[in-house]
This record gives sequence, structure tokens and C-alpha cells, in this order.
Amino acid sequence: MINPAHKKHAPATARNQAPILDVLKECLPDHGTILEIASGTGQHAPYFIAQLPGHYWQPSDPDKDNRNSISAWWWEKQFKNILPPLNISTDDDPWSVESQDLPLAITAIVCINMVHISPWTSTIGLFKGAARILPPKGILYLYGPYKIDGVHTAPSNELFDISLRDRNPEWGIRDLTEVQKLARDHGFSCVKTVDMPANNLSVIFKKD
Repeated sequence: MINPAHKKHAPATARNQAPILDVLKECLPDHGTILEIASGTGQHAPYFIAQLPGHYWQPSDPDKDNRNSISAWWWEKQFKNILPPLNISTDDDPWSVESQDLPLAITAIVCINMVHISPWTSTIGLFKGAARILPPKGILYLYGPYKIDGVHTAPSNELFDISLRDRNPEWGIRDLTEVQKLARDHGFSCVKTVDMPANNLSVIFKKD
């Protein structure tokens, strides 16, 4: 039973969704299912899919409260091309979506603000799963703050990094060079990076 009262709201998500959508429109394949990893509150799904005709959106999150929130956001619009949220942790092998009968094959994976708020093993698992699931030329889109060659791009990011590591020593802003190396090790090429508001980056990988 979907309870609309379970809907959570993240102000940062509301602020970043328009510029993210602009990038997604340029980089996503023309059709297919878009798998969102670490969907959080679920705000992105109805906002994005309303302007991405020809796609299905598959949200996911390992946290039950977040999955309830994702369902509550869906209930508000009831778009037929948003699929019920799945319980996916990138550390899993395989992911639960791999046994699902989807209306269209997965052609892109979107992961927003997860890499820095999770252990490095979660990012490793993300690329392992993407390598299994995506077809050649499939897109993996990442969004969040990154260091460039070991240097923070803004003082605010450095302070944010300290606060993350204080909360959990396994968290922290990653170096883009290390993420790109991990991508290459799993058969992905970094095709584009886009500067985003609040010192974030959109990083677009394509499966070789």
C-alpha cells in the first residue's frame, strides 16, 4: 500500500534536477530503460521522465524508507513509464534488476550523489554492475563533487569532504582520475565532463 505521507523532500535535489536534465537530454540514448542507482527521495524520477519520451525509468535504493518515498512521489503523478522501485545495493552480485522482465532493455544507468556518500567498494560495485548490464555504447552517468588530480575544485568542497569523512571514514569526495581508471578497468571510456552548479560535475561514461 502506497502512503503519500512517506514522501521525503531534499532541497538540493530540487535545485540540481533542471541542470542535470539538460545534460541527460544530450547524452542519453534515444530509448530504453534508465536504471537509477541510489534514487534517494525519488524526486528525480517524475521530473526527468516527464521530459524523456521513449524511456522507462527504473528507480532503486537499498533503504526501505527511501523506496517508500520513491513510491509516494510516483503516486503523485502515476506516470506509467516509472517502474516500481527495486532494492539494489551496488555491492550485490547480481543486482535484483537483472532478473526483472523490463518493458525495454536498460541502455543507461544514472547515479546521482552516491559516489562520495558511500564506501569506495560501492563505486567498484557500480562499475562491475554497469559492465554486466549495459550494452555496448550504453551510458553511465555520474553526478557529484570530485577532486581533480588530488585537488578540490572549491574550498566548500574541501570542507564538505572533511565533514563526510568525520561522519564515516570510508566516505569522501573521490578523485576523478581514480574514478576514470576504475571505469577503464571495467570497459568504460569517459566521453565528457560538464561543470555543474555548486562545484559539482556531470561525468559521462560510455561502455566500449
